[in-house]
Amino acid sequence: MAYDYQTADPMLYLKLRELAHHNRNNPTEAEQLLWYYLRANALGFPFKRQHIIGDYIVDFVSIPTKLIVELDGGYHQEENQQMADAQRTEWLESKGYRVLRFSNEELFQNINQVLETIKNHLYE
Repeated sequence: MAYDYQTADPMLYLKLRELAHHNRNNPTEAEQLLWYYLRANALGFPFKRQHIIGDYIVDFVSIPTKLIVELDGGYHQEENQQMADAQRTEWLESKGYRVLRFSNEELFQNINQVLETIKNHLYE
């Protein structure tokens, strides 16, 4: 199966790769929890974490289904960050990805609903 990969600008790639590696080795509590449920094809499809797409690092992506899952901590409530997140989502969607966003609070308060939503989108 061939995948359409979107690579980062060469000038940014090394920095993004370094940051993605750092993020994988230092996940947030929310990322650790969700990764426990996504790794090893647990939902029926493989996921990668802290994966570079274009000039962005996404929290989780299932390449075969082009589904991205983002976890938003508190700073995502700030107006500037919301605008940046909207631009990021728009760009990713223009490349054919579907983006799901969950707050850390949603994840911690109702992990089962979050997982159900992800599953539903995987099998669309």
